[in-house]
Amino acid sequence: MTDKTILVVGTFDTKDDELSYMAERIRSQGGSVLTMDVSVLGEPTKPCDISKHDVAASADSSIQEAIDSGDENTAMQIMARGASRKTAALYNDKQIDGVIILGGTMGTDLALDVCQALPLGVPKYVVSTVSFSPLIPAERLSPDIQMILWAGGLYGLNSVCKSSLSQAAGAVLGAARSVEMPSTRKPVVGMTSLGSSCLSYMKLIKPELESRGYEVAIFHATGMGGMAYEKIASQGGFVCVMDFALPELGNLLAGSVVNAGKDRMYNAGKAGIPQLVAPGCLDLIDFAGWQDIPEQYSDRPFHAHNRLIKSSALNNDERRETAREIGKRLADSKAPVHVLLPTEGIEEWDKPGEPAHDPEGLAAFNDEMRKAINPPVVLTEIKAHINDQAFADSALEIFDAWVADGTVAKA
Repeated sequence: MTDKTILVVGTFDTKDDELSYMAERIRSQGGSVLTMDVSVLGEPTKPCDISKHDVAASADSSIQEAIDSGDENTAMQIMARGASRKTAALYNDKQIDGVIILGGTMGTDLALDVCQALPLGVPKYVVSTVSFSPLIPAERLSPDIQMILWAGGLYGLNSVCKSSLSQAAGAVLGAARSVEMPSTRKPVVGMTSLGSSCLSYMKLIKPELESRGYEVAIFHATGMGGMAYEKIASQGGFVCVMDFALPELGNLLAGSVVNAGKDRMYNAGKAGIPQLVAPGCLDLIDFAGWQDIPEQYSDRPFHAHNRLIKSSALNNDERRETAREIGKRLADSKAPVHVLLPTEGIEEWDKPGEPAHDPEGLAAFNDEMRKAINPPVVLTEIKAHINDQAFADSALEIFDAWVADGTVAKA
């Protein structure tokens, strides 16, 4: 088995035992280790491969400057900036194959930045006392981050925390050995959608794009999927996007935690990626099953989709607000944007006879979209439902034209 090197990151002044234990577990399985100290005040029991002074220098700063700031948040942000730059440089120099980071809230804050600095496919494991916590917003997460709860180990080693630490050590080494990195052999089209009982256009479009030589990555637009989509778009990971499911935007405006962050619908445009956009499922509003419904929505019925998510519908004013927000977020794109407006419906449950059928609400949304989308963004109305073949055909026609004129790279 090919040996892999894992970077072990943490505050070695206070968590030396735990970090050294993980390093030992990696080595016991045949892996190699580099250690990085991100502490500020204290010293590890033995020198690390990358010292805290190396880390601070990578942030164009120094440990003394971090100390002199007199503020632990400022100091840790210096270390986070340095650790991120240093980790990226180590990976680019082919010195590491994965990273594992240990911490409480301070260490986790730093860990999230470090993971963001590494490309998709590089194993990133965070062992944290706040793993999966609502303290961590979607936009701080890298698309393939892995988190393990550091249970029972805030101060010192014991059999409870060793269970988490040893699993994490084995997981990051195993991931480094088995990962298949994203391929660049085929250009990738990014698409957003929901389950096929609600949105099914991907069944029509995906095989057509694949027959043209493209790979299609479809993201589940329930918060984390949109977050991953946005992150990859920000890194220029797509030759084109088909952003056809936008409930995360409506949820964001409504104050729901089922959102993909404040930068939803911005990153593809900033990265110069051509965008095909449609308002799939933008009539619905979703809240987490555990989330209290805000007062302004308490008078409307909610359906429990399952124990994790509950849904209702946006009213006419809210639909108009989402239309205006779409126009605002697309206006500054550095690449062509073409909005498709399926005037007969935007999700399976808004068809006649279905529970979300609301012709008045759909008409209000369509009316506002006509006002909100302005050149150079192009708006094309399609007298069809978003799940109809006519919608898929229109999307493919625009895509093919972009390929023909060089807007989208040929496969």
